[in-house]
Parts: sequence; C-alpha cells; structure tokens
Amino acid sequence: MLTSLPNLLTLSRILVIPIVIATFYVPGDLARWAGCVLFSAAGVTDYLDGHFARRWHQQSDLGRFLDPIADKLLVAAALFMLTAKGRLGVTDLAILPALVILSREILVSGLREYLAGLRVGLPVSRLAKWKTAIQMVAIGVLIVGDAGPRVLPVAALGEVMLWIAALLTILTGYDYLRAGLQHMDNPAPAPAKTSRAL
Repeated sequence: MLTSLPNLLTLSRILVIPIVIATFYVPGDLARWAGCVLFSAAGVTDYLDGHFARRWHQQSDLGRFLDPIADKLLVAAALFMLTAKGRLGVTDLAILPALVILSREILVSGLREYLAGLRVGLPVSRLAKWKTAIQMVAIGVLIVGDAGPRVLPVAALGEVMLWIAALLTILTGYDYLRAGLQHMDNPAPAPAKTSRAL
C-alpha cells in the first residue's frame, strides 16, 4: 500500500534528491550543512522503512521494488554532484572508489533482477549493512567538506571513508556475485508448457 509509513519513508528518500542537488548550487556553508542534514535524514529513512515494515508486518512488493531504487538514486545523485563540483575528496583518485561503488550497485541490481526471475532472494549481509552505513557517512562528510570544523581535515576524512566503503563494496559485491553464479550454474527447471487444443 503506497500510503503505509514504510513506503512513505521510501518515497521521501526519492523526493528529497532534487533538494539535496539544489543545495550544491547555493553558495555558502549553510547550504552545505543543509545538504548534509537532508542527505543524512534520507539515509536514516533507509533503516526506518525496513524496520517499520518488518515490525508492523507491512512488507510489500512495492516497498521491495522502491527501496533499492531510492537508495541507488540518492547515492548516485550525491556522488555525481560531488564529482561535478570538485568536492569528491582531496585527491583526483577519489573518483575511483566512487566508480567502484556505482559499478557494484549496477551489478547487484542486475543480479537481483535475474534471480527474481528464478524466484530466488538475495538477502542483505551484515557486512553490506556496514558498507552502506560507512558509505552514507562518507558522502555526508564530503557534502559538508570545507564548511566543516577548521581543526579537522573534513574532506580528507570523507575520502578515506569512501575508500573504506569501496573496499567493503568489492567484498560484498563478490559475495553476492558468487551466490548468484551458483544459481546460474544450477538454474531452476523451467515450468512445463501446457498444450492447448485448437
């Protein structure tokens, strides 16, 4: 049901994306902090929608469809804007973990779609949850960037966390791929075709 709280939280994560993007075009430190707060709040809804759906038994096909899309749109939009504005860390190499993260998201999306056709689920691992948490914190820190406390190398810290998230991304992506390949090597038998008399 679209109006259930879990689905509304998921939709809010999608609707906030244009606002987060808009903060990149507003000059000043306040806009950076606003972007960070909005992005972080959206990240929290990623936990809350699943929590409430399980607790209140409101899991739905719509929620299972929207949730990963909302996550990927939010992360991709933030990484693209950070790259476009030259705020993706302090070195040119910071683009590499961002590419790893986006590539893995595409890989896992394709894998989930294939396995869905076989009616096989791909559960989220504990390590993948840690990856997501570190990734969201890293992006939030990078959105703040130079507007952060002067005594801390905020952009450098964000870049380091992005590299950590990328490493975990590779590990979890490999685990998902290995699990998926097992089903590709041993596909479920196709349903028998029924003949119809003319």
